[in-house]
Amino acid sequence: MLILVPDAAMAGYLFGPRIGAICYNALHSYIGVGLLLTLGYLMAWDLAVALALIWAAHIGLDRALGYGLKHMSGFHDTHLGRIGQPVTK
Repeated sequence: MLILVPDAAMAGYLFGPRIGAICYNALHSYIGVGLLLTLGYLMAWDLAVALALIWAAHIGLDRALGYGLKHMSGFHDTHLGRIGQPVTK
């Protein structure tokens, strides 16, 4: 169930698309994963390493499904394109 925790950031959209995008992107960026993984490794904290790997798996799965980092214009607008729209070349 921990793999779904980053999606709790979608609650930010209750406060509007700008706050929603900030919250969502904060938990769907590899920056936090890298920091947690590094801290866990340096401190020999296995739980932090495990949580970082679960978090990275969540982000990777989202990207594979076409859910990218959100633009402030709305939930469906991502850095990978618009969710639900065919990819154009």
